[in-house]
Amino acid sequence: MSSPHNYAERVYAGVLGKAIGVFLGHPFELWTYQQVMEELGEITGYVSHRFDSPVVVTDDDLAGTFTFLRALPDYGCCLDLTPAQIGQTWLNYLVEGRTLIWWGGLGNSTEHTAYLNLKRGIPAPRSGSIAQNGRIVAEQLGSQIFIDGFAMVAGGDPALAADLARRAASVSHDGEAIYAAQVMAAMEAQAFVEPDLTRCVDTALDFIPCDSDIYRLIQNLREWHAVEPDWRVTREKLEAGYGYDSYPGVCHVVPNHGLIHLSLLYGGDDFQEAMKIVNTSGWDTDCNAGNVGCFLGIKNGLAAFDGPVDWRGPIADRFYMPSADGGRAITDAVRESIEVINLRRRLDGEPLLQPKQGARFHFEFPGAVQGFETTDETLHVENVFGNSGLGKRSLALRYDLRQPGVPLRAATPTFIPEEFKTATQLTSEELTASPTLYPGQRIRASLKADAGNVGAVGVSLFISFYGKDDVVQQAVGELHWVSPGVTAEVAWTVPDLHGRPVVAVGMQVECDQVQQGSVYLDWLTWDGAPRAWLGDPGDGGSMWRRAWVNACSAAERDQHPDPKQRHATFLVQNEGRGLYLQGTQEWTNYAVHAGINVTTARAHGVAVCVQGLRRYYALLRDREGQARLVKMFDGQETVLAQGDFAWKTGANVAFRLETCGGKLEAALNGQVLFEVEDGERPFTHGSVAYVIEEGCLRSQAMRIEPIVCGE
Repeated sequence: MSSPHNYAERVYAGVLGKAIGVFLGHPFELWTYQQVMEELGEITGYVSHRFDSPVVVTDDDLAGTFTFLRALPDYGCCLDLTPAQIGQTWLNYLVEGRTLIWWGGLGNSTEHTAYLNLKRGIPAPRSGSIAQNGRIVAEQLGSQIFIDGFAMVAGGDPALAADLARRAASVSHDGEAIYAAQVMAAMEAQAFVEPDLTRCVDTALDFIPCDSDIYRLIQNLREWHAVEPDWRVTREKLEAGYGYDSYPGVCHVVPNHGLIHLSLLYGGDDFQEAMKIVNTSGWDTDCNAGNVGCFLGIKNGLAAFDGPVDWRGPIADRFYMPSADGGRAITDAVRESIEVINLRRRLDGEPLLQPKQGARFHFEFPGAVQGFETTDETLHVENVFGNSGLGKRSLALRYDLRQPGVPLRAATPTFIPEEFKTATQLTSEELTASPTLYPGQRIRASLKADAGNVGAVGVSLFISFYGKDDVVQQAVGELHWVSPGVTAEVAWTVPDLHGRPVVAVGMQVECDQVQQGSVYLDWLTWDGAPRAWLGDPGDGGSMWRRAWVNACSAAERDQHPDPKQRHATFLVQNEGRGLYLQGTQEWTNYAVHAGINVTTARAHGVAVCVQGLRRYYALLRDREGQARLVKMFDGQETVLAQGDFAWKTGANVAFRLETCGGKLEAALNGQVLFEVEDGERPFTHGSVAYVIEEGCLRSQAMRIEPIVCGE
């Protein structure tokens, strides 16, 4: 297959539409139409301020969409992807009880029920089947929520989109829920090449049985719409014939699927009108609005968001994906769009899209700011065409420096923002994340001073970090004076922060005289493994601890009665194996060091190249006095090397594990035990973790340092 016209930009519009819809409907999720009208009135824009909440929050409907899509790259980006493999992706990235889905319990939450089935060894599609879980559980809403990513990968090919949706949805759903997912996916894929809503729906209906409730619902809505001009009247008919009274369970797919079609029929190509209808109608508002927003974004492109409401400004491309991959949690619509686009390119055998040589922040999509915002009233950021050395677009920093020598700053998040420090703020789950930027990594940026500036402007890279008692502080790189019309590249290595996490990165501008002007940020990026100490900075606060993704039974401060023997990190795993993770998937060629004190654990150690909970290398020690180097792949452990290593309960042991492109070196207490090269599907990148199996361990800190392979 070949990509449709303007494919990349329309994927970006689809991702944005999904995010806008989710954030718009999130605060009043599961309200009835009557509740919405009585307390909020018709929804004509974001209402998060009425709930004392940020606009951008964690939401499973958004995070799950792009996390479950990772099944494609994780299994070689092949079209023979199976439901069982997508089920393995669930087990790899879901942190039980903490991230991505509603953990509402067996027989209540459809996704939680499916997860428990997978965990017990029941593979997909059996894990989500009616035969396994019953019709009520299997036909709840989640099926159509998570399929937008698969639909966009299959843009222009509705048959493939419907088939991928079936496979993905069958991990947790069955029956009418599968049909709803197939219809939504086929509509979105067809929208890349078909501007007419009626023909998009007609195409989608070809993939489901004509005697299904979803088919009959859509046809009824079309008939009602043909004779009734008022969407409110048709909504009443929908509720009477297909409402929650007719379809039991917490949140059934059929009524909510009906609201999607209601809003599209009556909203047409008017994004604001469709958003008003689908959200004012109530029920599962964030899910339904997310699907509607994605479809209209794909079909109408970025122009869909034009109009009197500022849909894009309040979110600034940002959203969150909490999972076992903590370094992917702080993300943005541009980054996730590039991931989708490159999945399609891999399927088509085309070169990957890497704007501005793969820079993390490149601003190449119209209007994209990739999370950059400012709190200074005299600094404004906007995406502009031109003034870009490597591409077409850049980020303009428009300044009005009224106080010479006082810097103005624009930054984008790299970790949990301040508004999430003390509350979950109406989120579906706590914002679980690791920083994306660490000490020892080198930030690089290219910028240009506007030719019309009156004089030189001072520019610096800077970071914000959680300091003493979690008060945000700044560290600033070297000041560069850039003359009008001149392009400059700047670089700065993040200094040692003694365990404090970096929360934002950005640019600051200053002048030695009062002036107005512009600086154009062409791109900003960083790479390489960090040189970082991951532990308690010892100056109050808890954000350093939240930089770890906790996939253990418990992770807390050591309560040892002797203060001299207390450790910063105390992990407990009651059953099976748990991981305590930090870092990003971009890390390559590094060594991890950790001193571990163990009392009762069956096995314990450190892991590198961690790509979720079920893919990593680990150096482990067990109760029987054995040390072993293992590879975990989809939950199956392979021993790469093993040998005796005597140890005493309660002793501190120094672990060191190095990774260089599939070559591993493992040492305990300075003694090199194993040197191994993994020649079969080696892991070459990933984060780090403590590993604990049935027991507890204590550790003061973990240290990461880059290494040069072959030395």
